Amino acid sequence: MDIKVENLTHIYRSQFSPECKAVSEVSLSIPSGEFLAIVGSTGSGKTTLIQHMNGILQPTYGRIIVDGQNISTLDTKVTKIRMKIGLVFQFPENQLFAETVYDDVAFGPKNLGLPEGEIEKRVNSALSLVGLDFDEFRSRSPFGLSTGEKRRVAIAGILAMDPRVLILDEPTAGLDGKSSDMIEKLLIQYNQKGKTVIFVSHDMDFVSRLARRVVVMHRGSVIFDGNREDLFREEKLLDRAGLIMPEIPRYMRRLKLKGYRVRTDIFTLEEAKRELERVGKIG
Repeated sequence: MDIKVENLTHIYRSQFSPECKAVSEVSLSIPSGEFLAIVGSTGSGKTTLIQHMNGILQPTYGRIIVDGQNISTLDTKVTKIRMKIGLVFQFPENQLFAETVYDDVAFGPKNLGLPEGEIEKRVNSALSLVGLDFDEFRSRSPFGLSTGEKRRVAIAGILAMDPRVLILDEPTAGLDGKSSDMIEKLLIQYNQKGKTVIFVSHDMDFVSRLARRVVVMHRGSVIFDGNREDLFREEKLLDRAGLIMPEIPRYMRRLKLKGYRVRTDIFTLEEAKRELERVGKIG
């Protein structure tokens, strides 16, 4: 499922405050199967941008094209779009509402009119994807779970719809290391199924490990769109956007400045260990 953003501008208007242009003339082409991170400082327009991709927001100007269909018109059936493009809001656990985990995760598939057997199958599969045992959690109240477990249940509710595109806004915000690692593995696994994964994040280490492509936003505009290796060579651009170089490439750059012949396009701890072992053997 391809998504095209064409000259998107979104202006928030209120009788109580002046106009705010949150996104200005943004154009992007996101092919099926992409693994894309959208980054930028607070107020750069990231969340506004992704909320156009499944019709939650309508453009002030411009268009959103999904598989050749303009979803920016008033007659667009956005419910069908949202079945294919699932969006997980920041802190989605705050939107849990049902008495049991099963009912919360099953809500979307029930609205699709699926038979009960298929609904149960999807709930089971979605909970498995987020690392929660179906039999253990199905009858539990979501409100009695830990923050990380609540987050997983909320994400499972979107996964149970089996969307072709999964969009997440700050998926690891407020989570401990264990829960963040689970989210990371989930996104990799989902993308490996051929699904498109798009996520917004302030965590540049998280971004560097996952995203093949990174879009940087600044004051409502795209100032970079390319692969992560190229982005992390642009220190001045990162500074301009208020972003911090990920820890591992920053460490490898320090080593290179000290005279070690190491690669700097390394983003995981495992890669860094292998590179240091290689250099040690050479030395």
